[in-house]
Amino acid sequence: MAEYADREHFIPLRRNELVDLLCADKELATEDRESFRQFCKLITAIYHFEYNQTLDRLKNAYAPFDPDTDCKPLVKWRSEERQQKIGELFSEFGWLMDRANFKHLSRDTIEPSVGIATHQLGLVVDVDFQMFERLAIFARGEGVEKRRVRRLRSLFRKEDEVVPIYKRLVMILKLRPHKRLSKHIGTEGVFLQVFKNIPKRDLLMLLPGARVRMTKIDRSKIGLPFISGLGMALYNIADDIFLQLTRVASSPTMFWGVASGAIGYGTKSYFSYVGTKQKYHLNLREVLYFQNLDTNSGVLFRLLDEAEEQDAREAILAYYMLWRFANERGWTSADLDDYIEIDLERRCNLKVDFEVSDAIAKLEKLRLVEKVDDRYRAQPIDKALQMLDYIWDNYFKYNNPQEEAAPIPGAKLTMHP
Repeated sequence: MAEYADREHFIPLRRNELVDLLCADKELATEDRESFRQFCKLITAIYHFEYNQTLDRLKNAYAPFDPDTDCKPLVKWRSEERQQKIGELFSEFGWLMDRANFKHLSRDTIEPSVGIATHQLGLVVDVDFQMFERLAIFARGEGVEKRRVRRLRSLFRKEDEVVPIYKRLVMILKLRPHKRLSKHIGTEGVFLQVFKNIPKRDLLMLLPGARVRMTKIDRSKIGLPFISGLGMALYNIADDIFLQLTRVASSPTMFWGVASGAIGYGTKSYFSYVGTKQKYHLNLREVLYFQNLDTNSGVLFRLLDEAEEQDAREAILAYYMLWRFANERGWTSADLDDYIEIDLERRCNLKVDFEVSDAIAKLEKLRLVEKVDDRYRAQPIDKALQMLDYIWDNYFKYNNPQEEAAPIPGAKLTMHP
């Protein structure tokens, strides 16, 4: 079973298109093709039902901290109860991120960029992490983008620059009162954000309270000319007074010109810095407008949908490959893992690290595979359909509340972390 450090578990295919791709196999009989489509519909419905329950649980966990809610809470918690609920929310959200194949960015990953010029405009973005009561950042998918920039070496003509990016970036944070926060920003809520295609060096600019600081070069460009110019101006003023007192005819025009030029250079440098800072804020506004995918409760809906789709894709792929291509002896998990990864690369030019253990666990819970020694065999498609239909029919038993059908061990999925 191959392990790829440079690949991710996420399968970037729409579930419906994946089903169409698998059913397009010319060697698949028409009857089997229709049965497999029914299999996919049933397993999709089961995951949708289970994830809808998970959504309800997450909505209830997030509701007391949703800064956009217009509902009046009927329960008021004590301070220690509220902290416990926040901890549970962050734990639930971390589980969701794992299901959607996001990776947590550690503090060591984020903080090295604090205090250095990370932004493409060469600005220092300063963040005071003391303003966050809780903060967690997650990323999925790494790539590169070309950005148009101006450089001194090209005489400020625009040229392409390759920039490493996170394809998806998610933040969950709880603020505490801080001097950097505006008065209208509440600190009782928990904020959720999801972005696309964010340069790694620009990550800090998305955090609340991030400020632009002058680099040492900026300070020297502004401060030294001002100081030297002011010194020369004071010298000339003193010299003028001395000349007037001694009535010596002399012209200090050259010295005044040098002083004025130095002060002018400092002033120009200052306004250049102000202009660059304005470009930074314009860049930030564009990111928040064009690269922000969702905010607060909307993030839960988006990410749960992605997690549901991913689970369905993994289960469908794993069952299909075992059903169609594994022989009577079945396959080991390593055989299944390698075959799926090779097949996805061959058919779709996708290089993924298929999460085979998770996919097999899903099929085992639904009793769609059987294990003999260390090998797995798929249930025949007709039996698999019966199994899924039984699970679906037994979610609700309103007609016979006193009668309980014989349960299938492990048949009901467990979506809790």
